[in-house]
Amino acid sequence: MSKPIVAIVGRPNVGKSTLFNKLIGQRLSIVNDEPGVTRDRIYGDCEWRGKTIMLVDTGGIETKTDDIILSHIRQQADLAIDSAEVIVFVTDMKGGVVATDKEVAAILQKSGKPVVLCVNKCDSLGDTPPEFYEFYNLGLGDPIAVSSVHGHGTGDLLDAVFEHLPDFESDEESDRIKVAIIGKPNVGKSSLTNAVSGEVRSIVSNIAGTTRDAIDTAVDNKYGKYTFIDTAGLRRKSKVTDNIERFSVLRAQMAVDRADVCVIMIDAIEGFTEQDSKVAGLALEAGKGCIIAVNKWDAVEKTGETMDKYRKKLMNDFSFMSYAPIIFISAKTGQRIDRLFELINYVNEQNNMRISTGKLNDLLADATARVQPPTDKGKRLRVYYITQASTRPPTFVCFCNRMDLFHYSYQRYIENQIRSVFGLEGTPVRFVIRERGEGK
Repeated sequence: MSKPIVAIVGRPNVGKSTLFNKLIGQRLSIVNDEPGVTRDRIYGDCEWRGKTIMLVDTGGIETKTDDIILSHIRQQADLAIDSAEVIVFVTDMKGGVVATDKEVAAILQKSGKPVVLCVNKCDSLGDTPPEFYEFYNLGLGDPIAVSSVHGHGTGDLLDAVFEHLPDFESDEESDRIKVAIIGKPNVGKSSLTNAVSGEVRSIVSNIAGTTRDAIDTAVDNKYGKYTFIDTAGLRRKSKVTDNIERFSVLRAQMAVDRADVCVIMIDAIEGFTEQDSKVAGLALEAGKGCIIAVNKWDAVEKTGETMDKYRKKLMNDFSFMSYAPIIFISAKTGQRIDRLFELINYVNEQNNMRISTGKLNDLLADATARVQPPTDKGKRLRVYYITQASTRPPTFVCFCNRMDLFHYSYQRYIENQIRSVFGLEGTPVRFVIRERGEGK
């Protein structure tokens, strides 16, 4: 990856999520006084010294627990530690050093990763209180006093993190499109990785579950620069029993988080299954550009209408992802691999598309004139204006008079109008509905 990963870890309720939000400059993690609110890893970019690092917020580590959820949180935190270049260990000034802090410190020392010790909730400026010095007993070097609420000390904390990072350029691979190849076990993900790279990067076997980790492969060709991420097959949870395989599933989910475009692979012989829809759901929820690739097409007996019939069935099966283009490939023979690169470029552009407010509101005026907004008890929905808030995925904010009147069906109509004019093929579209004056 072009951006170094920095994991924020610690016992529950020491302010990890508050610190995470402060460092990335937005409220991405839920903050609550109740321990265990943050369960899965949450990623966010943090800019410092003109460079960008990726922060990972984790749930609180409970070293000894029989609780299933807390065990899952610990597993997620372990995975974050495993993948991080530097670890920020957050402790609580008000609570002091407790037994769990010492146990977590021991875990981090065994990891062999650089650790920056953060003493949070140092909210008062002035002389350092005597209690601060007891954190030296954790054996992790000089602690850094921080107030995640007020932002005191966060600059010193990031300076300490950067001391442990090798020289890197955040933009070094910014032009490289990251492509996650996802799907059920044994649909040919590793074969596709090998086909696009021209070398054997992943072990290919008919035994499901051969690929355990998410493997990065850099590919440079006439179509552009790419990083292909071959992932472990995502099985139904009831089928996942082995601990190593649990980590494989977690790493596959992480690969989706990291990707710009997800290639969802379907086995042409087996056809669509419920698990395919669940795999696609991961990419949909993450807001990624998506391509549905039907692999092993060379092994299908064909007539003149085979592809059209197969495409129509898949469009029905993936009705929740009707925007995703479908391509029929063979990783084994290389059939349509060139076309796949073209689609990846196109979908990546669509996922990153930005539309001017002027054009959006011209479209809105035309759309509302063509189909009147819904009414209820004499009150009609009025959509004042629409603007694009962000990309990846394209996210639009609509300001209206009554949120309750802006039904899903009318949102879908506006979305279809936007897609018909601007394309946005291969990418989900999100809407945020606000009443005029909200937030003032």
